[in-house]
Amino acid sequence: MTERRGVAALTGVLLAACATNPVTGRSELALVSESQEIAMGKQGAADVAQSIGLYADGRVQSYVSGLGLSLAARTERPNLPWAYQVVDDPTVNAFALPGGFIFVTRGLLTHMTSEAELATVLGHESGHVAARHSVQQISRSQLAQFGLGIGSVLSSGIRKYSEVAGAGLGLLFLKFSRDDETQADQLGFRYALTDGYDVREMAGVFQMLDQQAALSGAGRLPEWQATHPNPGNRIKATNERVAAAGVDLSTKKIGREEFLKLIDGMIYGENPRLGFFQGPFFRHPELKFQFRFPDGWKTQNGSSAVIAGSPAQDALIELRVAAGTAAQASQKFFAQQGLAAGTVSPGTIHGFSTLAGEFSAQTEQGAIRGIATFIDYSGTTYQVTGYTTGDKFGSYSALLRQSAATFDRLTDPAALAVQPMRLRIERAPRAMSLGQFNVQFPSRISLDQVALINGIGTTGQLRSGQMVKRVVGTSPQ
Repeated sequence: MTERRGVAALTGVLLAACATNPVTGRSELALVSESQEIAMGKQGAADVAQSIGLYADGRVQSYVSGLGLSLAARTERPNLPWAYQVVDDPTVNAFALPGGFIFVTRGLLTHMTSEAELATVLGHESGHVAARHSVQQISRSQLAQFGLGIGSVLSSGIRKYSEVAGAGLGLLFLKFSRDDETQADQLGFRYALTDGYDVREMAGVFQMLDQQAALSGAGRLPEWQATHPNPGNRIKATNERVAAAGVDLSTKKIGREEFLKLIDGMIYGENPRLGFFQGPFFRHPELKFQFRFPDGWKTQNGSSAVIAGSPAQDALIELRVAAGTAAQASQKFFAQQGLAAGTVSPGTIHGFSTLAGEFSAQTEQGAIRGIATFIDYSGTTYQVTGYTTGDKFGSYSALLRQSAATFDRLTDPAALAVQPMRLRIERAPRAMSLGQFNVQFPSRISLDQVALINGIGTTGQLRSGQMVKRVVGTSPQ
């Protein structure tokens, strides 16, 4: 009887949770309402802005926003609170959060060659939202929870939604299915075409993404291929859609020169003004400090913290800015529920006042033990947290203390003055090969990469007066 009641209850919940997909018109499982979808997207977008950071160029943001909102009006869900923004990350990617919050990376813009290309990508991401792909994934995830007991499904589902919204950035890593990608390609193609763009440019985007995967660099976000599984021959599929459209595309907008003028001067690759590594040293020219991580540890510079993991992946050191004074930050840290604090002792590191103490905690993965150090430097509190498993603390404790003690003022004039590499747009002075152009207008990147960001082969020919990208500046590495 209990099992029958559970099945009946599950059936009732599923029937109540069905909704009509605005793209296909078919009924589908939807355990997330539109208001919940928007709320999750808003929280996720706020987390993106805080944790990754937006590209600080109002002209670029306004351009992308205007282009995106025009496309949004062509979708099946024009009344969503659509927003299109550029994040300050060198990775080549774009992503859609539930509710209409779309982001493209600075790295993607530097690898594109026309407004029409950008329109097809924004259309693709808008297609994910219009077809409720994220909602479908979250709903399927919730359905899997029914096996835990029918009585707790609805309340746990709501808790799960709030957790997803709170996690924010976790929404970035919802990996769409190949069928989702195919549908988003179809929708993006249609939206861009309806909005007056030459959709033949879409094939160039996919060609660039395929080539870029082999030349990818490191960023805080995953690359396009990691979050957008390839459903098959996208270039062929795009060409088939072009043929089937039966439209004279010669009159449609490409917007090559307008787009290239927009990205002229854009930061290319990592921005060292936000901190950079030279070997084990992390140097931050804006905040004027440096820190040395242990040799051989894997490091990553995020917008809110710099972290390093041990080669054995059993210890971690994190450096971040803490709120308040060193005393206030340490008190808040060591007073956390579930954390057992040792004696907190005052001290100095290179003349800067510090507070440091050991701590331990029990996690789902087992006991951890570490050292937290709070450093008062130039009116800002820096927190260095090093920890490992409880049984490894004895072997790591000296190294964790030594690392915290490397925090120091940055005084090297070259490191303080370092600037990011940037795109520069030049016009070919005559008909010439890309190789000849690269000799006359050298870049700080390889010829293969120059070819990639210009959407032509290394042996490609340029027209006289053609606008061509190059990369200038010096990498601190």
